[in-house]
Amino acid sequence: MPPAALRLPHLAVVGNPNTGKSTLFSALTGVHTRTGNFPGVTVEMKLGRLHRANHEVMLIDLPGTYSLSARSDDERVTVDVLLGQQPEIGSLEGAVCIVDGTNLERNLYLFSQVRDLGLPVLLVVNMIDVAEKAGLRLDAGELSKRLGVPVIFCNAHQRESVARVEAAIFEFAASGESSVTPPTVFPPVFEEAVDDLAGLLSQQGKTFPRPFVARLLLDVGGQIEQTETAGWPELVAHLQRLREAVGAAGYRISGIEPRCRYAAIRSALAGLETRPVRTAGQLSERVDAWLTHSFFGLAIFILMMFVIFQLLYRGADPMVWALETSFGWLEDFVGSWLPRGPLRSLLTQGIIAGVGGVLVFLPQIVLLFLLIAILEDCGYLARAAFLMDRLMTRVGLSGKSFVPLMSSFACAIPGIMATRVIENRRDRMVTILVAPLMSCSARLPVYSLLIGAFIPAITFANGWVDLRALVLMAFLSLGALVAVPVAWILKKTLFPGETPPFVMELPAYKWPSPRTVLHRVYDSASSFVVRAGTLILLTSVVVWGLGYFPGDHTRENELFAEVESAQEKFAEPIARREELQETYEKLETLDPRPVAAIEKVEVELAEVHTRLHDYDALVSTLQTEQGRLQEVSFLGMAGHWIEPVVRPLGWDWRIGVGVIASFPAREVIIATLGVIYNLGEGIEGDSAPLREALIRSTRPDGKPVFSIPVALSVMVFFALCAQCAATLVVIRRETGSWKWAAFTFVYMTVLAYVGAFLTFQIASMWWAGS
Repeated sequence: MPPAALRLPHLAVVGNPNTGKSTLFSALTGVHTRTGNFPGVTVEMKLGRLHRANHEVMLIDLPGTYSLSARSDDERVTVDVLLGQQPEIGSLEGAVCIVDGTNLERNLYLFSQVRDLGLPVLLVVNMIDVAEKAGLRLDAGELSKRLGVPVIFCNAHQRESVARVEAAIFEFAASGESSVTPPTVFPPVFEEAVDDLAGLLSQQGKTFPRPFVARLLLDVGGQIEQTETAGWPELVAHLQRLREAVGAAGYRISGIEPRCRYAAIRSALAGLETRPVRTAGQLSERVDAWLTHSFFGLAIFILMMFVIFQLLYRGADPMVWALETSFGWLEDFVGSWLPRGPLRSLLTQGIIAGVGGVLVFLPQIVLLFLLIAILEDCGYLARAAFLMDRLMTRVGLSGKSFVPLMSSFACAIPGIMATRVIENRRDRMVTILVAPLMSCSARLPVYSLLIGAFIPAITFANGWVDLRALVLMAFLSLGALVAVPVAWILKKTLFPGETPPFVMELPAYKWPSPRTVLHRVYDSASSFVVRAGTLILLTSVVVWGLGYFPGDHTRENELFAEVESAQEKFAEPIARREELQETYEKLETLDPRPVAAIEKVEVELAEVHTRLHDYDALVSTLQTEQGRLQEVSFLGMAGHWIEPVVRPLGWDWRIGVGVIASFPAREVIIATLGVIYNLGEGIEGDSAPLREALIRSTRPDGKPVFSIPVALSVMVFFALCAQCAATLVVIRRETGSWKWAAFTFVYMTVLAYVGAFLTFQIASMWWAGS
């Protein structure tokens, strides 16, 4: 830690969930942040520098919490930081407490706890615009006078308001206010019990700040009590004796804190807060009545998810096409400057085809994150959690598990980390173990690729409902549906016990903040791009090397030269054939089917095929040579070794290799298949996309590798398998044991294999009989 003279003023930013704390923190610090973990625990630590002229302040964004009653790692870290007991942070110069102006009385509960720690506090009353629109009237000066701390009103979505908060923080930090001891809100009998407990701890050589000792006495069975009694078991009896003494005076220890604090808060706010007369059936309450209704609320939720999946599949198409075209141009450009050989093959087949094949799905991933961020910021996800509590209690979980599981649809890692808010260890463990079953964004490229290649482009309801979007919705929902019986089994076997009641605050409805939404989208999308530039790049190069060597590519290069020459010679009929094929596919989707027009196209296609007979034969020879080289490559040898294991799933060795290569990260299969199918060295001038290569691929007997049953089998496997090394590492970190990471990997892999096997066998019978 730097010397005191060089150390920046450190201020903790603390507040309840849904008060706009993190939004304000991001608005104040911008890009000047760093994220890590507090030493010894898995709680995220976010530090941000606040700059102004020649002055700087370090802000520590603490986890959102409703109180300092430490019953989870998040709350324990908050208490430790505020008491200066985190070595990474050291002592604080003060705290910035964010409260919701529309729920001032309840939010001041946490503020009063922070103030009782003796820290100088700056109170920021956020969402003041929402409070004023609701008819609430507050006086900042009078509130500051009554609470004994500086107060500033704020709207975190307005830059002018954020600038005023920034100025207030610098003024607060520069004031050098010393620690104060506010008037106690507790009765004398409790204060005497705290003195007695401090004396007992001192006799054991344990010297703690008085607020810490008070928390030890107040928080029955909390994190602080568990930690201290582990080292001094006799403390349990002392705590019981002191708590009984307080209870004998008429103050139950479990209720003394809210009773005393809310009495003091109401006294401080008496006559200060002007509220409008509430009328029955206000708009927000009427909306909540629909959104949280046991039937209509669920129907609205399903409809909303359906709309999201429709947008996800169809809304991103223009950008996906643009990226595919861009990478195709890049492949051609690089290939035109280099002679055929290992270097050209590495750059076009290995790097561009591998990484580019993943990045073309970035628009769909950005759209997914955008829609989730909008739902979260407007307040709907909290209602969805309340609604889902009724369903989740039937499998032994509570509504607190909903937000972590919903977050896992974007990425399982933040979803698993979000389980820290679940106090009950059994519920937390079950949520962690089923979170990877949620269909994260990394599965989306696999679904999009196979659905686009093998599911017919059929629409219903005059084009409003797309069959491919329905299939996508089904597979994105599959993991969540399977998670229900898995969670039930885990609760009945490994983690039996009652589910605690679920209590949560429904935040006020508000328009999503563009700044907040875009910031979340940027963070999530950038992490996907970084992964594409590191892990996927490395895997692409390794897979290319295994697929390229040790074969002799001389004959392949000669055939490529002949094909390129033939492409120039037959450029017109090749282009005409592509146009006719596109026209034929469009006509086949029309209802009623235009028979005469289709027959006309078929006749012309047959004529073009005849003209291109010699060209097609040359291309077939090239494909045969490429297949021979793959067979004798290191990749081919490994694929044939595992083929007996994957054959019951309907896969050939190439699919098996792709799946095994994707165990570090499931989206790697796109890059792997791109390399295996030589997309970077396409045999046509425009570098045919991967889905076309999959459709054309055949087995040694001439039968197609992929069919609808095979595609469904692969998608089921990816929906249920634990193909993400980073997720397994986080599970180990959150549970404290590799045992649970290994358990997750094994049970999900077995589940995926069985699911893929049943899917292929049943689908094969269905399509065989249809």
